[in-house]
Amino acid sequence: MGAILETVKSLPDVRHVLDLFSGTSRVGHGLKSQGYQVTANDHTAYAHVLAQCYVAADRDAVAEEVRRVLEHLNGVVPEEGYFTETFCRQSRYVHPKNGARVDAMRTEIDRLDLRSDVRAVVLVSLMEATDRVDSTCGLQMAYLKQWAARANNDLQLRMPDVLPGTGRAWNLDALEAAQGTPSEGKLWDLVYLDPPYNQHKYMNNYHVWESLIRWDKPEVYGTACKRVDCKDYRSAFNSKPRIHQALSDVVQALSKRARYLLVSFSSEGHLTEEQLVELLSGVGSVRTDSVDYPRYVGAQIGIYNPDGNRVGRVGHLTNKEHLFLVQVE
Repeated sequence: MGAILETVKSLPDVRHVLDLFSGTSRVGHGLKSQGYQVTANDHTAYAHVLAQCYVAADRDAVAEEVRRVLEHLNGVVPEEGYFTETFCRQSRYVHPKNGARVDAMRTEIDRLDLRSDVRAVVLVSLMEATDRVDSTCGLQMAYLKQWAARANNDLQLRMPDVLPGTGRAWNLDALEAAQGTPSEGKLWDLVYLDPPYNQHKYMNNYHVWESLIRWDKPEVYGTACKRVDCKDYRSAFNSKPRIHQALSDVVQALSKRARYLLVSFSSEGHLTEEQLVELLSGVGSVRTDSVDYPRYVGAQIGIYNPDGNRVGRVGHLTNKEHLFLVQVE
């Protein structure tokens, strides 16, 4: 994160930034905090709500109303429902006592019929509250066999770190967002790209959040109780044969609309550093940098079979995040 912000700050006359694969909106939030005008885009429901909260919402416009709503929701009577049955009894994401609070709060949020920006901040508060009392190893597929100590804490809603000022949040496919309207020309001073880079799908990793935001109460499968549509979810960025063309299409589209591209890609990804430099060089001059970061939690604790027996060793504990800065020509 620090390297990304420093890179952007080093560039002249950058104000308007598009975060094309916004995910948890960590980068978009960081850029907004530094005064940039940010648009965040992601096609999943949970990521779109995070972007509405952390990039689009104006703290000065929502804070008073959000605090009133959170105070009201913290006082609702717990009532077990779909969430408790699915994620507390069939699986072990949070303790049933907190599942009942989630069920009651989420139902009440819809009943209140809130303004869209207030609703987004309140939903993020609920997502983050469940995260603070979860019983996982980091991802929403790795539940502990015994309840984590934090799972016994009472779920409590808090005001998220919403910033003053406004931004925009889009809920589009990456290529659709990149292409935009041809007549618009170069709208972006810089576009930040942090695409999925290997077979691990974000929809699977954050499926509980997706269901919590959609509140469509889908059928589920497996020990983790993933949404059935996770089986059919496909992205070219998760496919080794297809990712090169998918990224190339996005980069070519953005080259008509941005002065700079900043691409983040893991050394554990489907494309090598050399392949990425070659791909990006097609639209401008490329400068590269690399930063070490820890591997995901599952890789750090080792490889286990369905019975919980360790069957493999950890190969390495860190990866490199490659940063590619492209000055579009």
